[in-house]
Amino acid sequence: MSYLAPSEFVTKMVDSGESKIFMSTRDTVIRAFMAGATLALAAVFAVTMTVQTGYPLIGAILFPVGFCMLYLMGFDLLTGVFVLSPLALIDKRPGVTLGGVLRNWGLVFIGNFLGALMVAIMFAIIFTFGFNEEPNEVGKIIAGIGEKRTLGYKEYGAGGMLTLFIRGILCNWMVSMGVVGAMISTTVTGKVLAMWMPIMLFFAMTFEHSVVNMFLFPSALLMGGKFSVMDYLIWNEIPVVLGNMIGGIALTGLTLYTTHVRTAPNRKSAA
Repeated sequence: MSYLAPSEFVTKMVDSGESKIFMSTRDTVIRAFMAGATLALAAVFAVTMTVQTGYPLIGAILFPVGFCMLYLMGFDLLTGVFVLSPLALIDKRPGVTLGGVLRNWGLVFIGNFLGALMVAIMFAIIFTFGFNEEPNEVGKIIAGIGEKRTLGYKEYGAGGMLTLFIRGILCNWMVSMGVVGAMISTTVTGKVLAMWMPIMLFFAMTFEHSVVNMFLFPSALLMGGKFSVMDYLIWNEIPVVLGNMIGGIALTGLTLYTTHVRTAPNRKSAA
């Protein structure tokens, strides 16, 4: 069968989390770098298609191509390791510690950011002909996104921060299902389809993804977005990272693990 039962793919999730914790620093950072760069490229693609067609849904339908490519290549996103690494700790795998989980998260964050930043610089150059003219239409849209999704939340104070945080939770609920989707099939077609659905949903609903934002906001700043680095960190990246972490662990990782690995006794067994 090309489909794995939940008890099988959840065990794969724990195994994957364990392997990521023990991966070398070099390999972790390189894989995360490529993941951040690939997802950033997909974000440019999605925005470009939205601008060219005038239909945001088209961008949402096409954006998952980047996510599928990076996971088929074995690269790692912060939103993915938020789900997988803690499961190895919860499962009490030998040698797995909280420090190991945090190290993995930190290295993947650095790699994702550097990869996304590289693509942000490249496209800022492309959209402005080497910073010699105003950004083109796509560049202006990206700069506008940067302002709207920092200052737009800041305008509402605590309510804006809460909205941002919840959008981060909802985002990684969906994205982490895409991460799991890569494990539920043994065929490329099955993996791609399982990954595509939740990623399309998150993008269409404009939820907040910490790694996509690592591209959008530096790119916007490079092209004259009227917000500051502190606006980006306080009114987007930090609360989104926290929301992504909680959404991935609580709504995907723990729910699957507790009901398919550490299952409760059924009625017949209890009797």
